[in-house]
Amino acid sequence: MTELLRVTNLIAGYGKVVVLHGVEIHVDEGEVVAVIGPKNAGKSSLLKAIVGLLHPVSGSVRFAGAEIAGRPAYAVARKGISYVPEGGGPWADMTVRQNLTMGAYTKRDHLITAILGEIYDLFPILKELQDAKARDLTGAQQEMVAIGRGLALRPKLLMLDEPSSGLAPRLIDEIYSHLQKLKTLGQTVLLVEQDIPQALELADRGYVLEEGAVVLRGRGAELASSAHIQKRYLRL
Repeated sequence: MTELLRVTNLIAGYGKVVVLHGVEIHVDEGEVVAVIGPKNAGKSSLLKAIVGLLHPVSGSVRFAGAEIAGRPAYAVARKGISYVPEGGGPWADMTVRQNLTMGAYTKRDHLITAILGEIYDLFPILKELQDAKARDLTGAQQEMVAIGRGLALRPKLLMLDEPSSGLAPRLIDEIYSHLQKLKTLGQTVLLVEQDIPQALELADRGYVLEEGAVVLRGRGAELASSAHIQKRYLRL
C-alpha cells in the first residue's frame, strides 16, 4: 500500500497544557484506521492537529509526501483532507442539497452535479430528502449530511470525529452500514470513535490513545480481542 499520512513524534496542546505526547500513527491509501480510547485522551486533538486547527509544539505531519504540520486549515483542506468534527452537523436552516453543495465550494460548477450524485448513491435517503431543511432530519440523517458534506471535496483522506455521538444504537448501526459501503468504495478514512466494537469491526487497523500517547496498535480484529481492550473498554 502507498502511505498517505504519517504523524511522527507529535506534541501539541492548548496553552501550557500538553495533550499529545509524541504521538505516532500512519494511514495508507484505501485503509480505514480507527483511533480509540477514553474521553479526554487527546483523540479529537490529534485530528485537529492534523487538519491545522491545533498547531503542534513539535513533531511532523506528512500528507501525500508533504509536510503540513502547522499549516492553516484551508491549506490542509486543499491538499485533500476533509474533516467532519464531532457535533459538526449541517446548517439547520439550509436544505440537504444546499448543505452538500456548500461542501463542494472548491469545485467547479459542472462537477457539483456529479459530486451530489456520488453522495446520493452512498446515502439514497438524502436524495429523497434533498429539499428538506436539515433541522427536520433525524440525528442519523444529519450525520449522513455531515459526512456527505465532507465527501463533497472528494478528499484523499476523510477524517471523522465520533460519528456515532448522541445516536441511538439502531441509528449507529445505520451510520456504520454506510461507512462500510464507503470502505468498499476505497475511501481512505481516519476515524475517532468511542463506540469501540463498531470502530474495530470496520477498521483495518487501529490505535489506542490514552492520556495523549499511543499505548497499543494493531489490526482491528487483533485489538478487539486483546486483553487490554476487553478488560478496560468492553468489560469482558
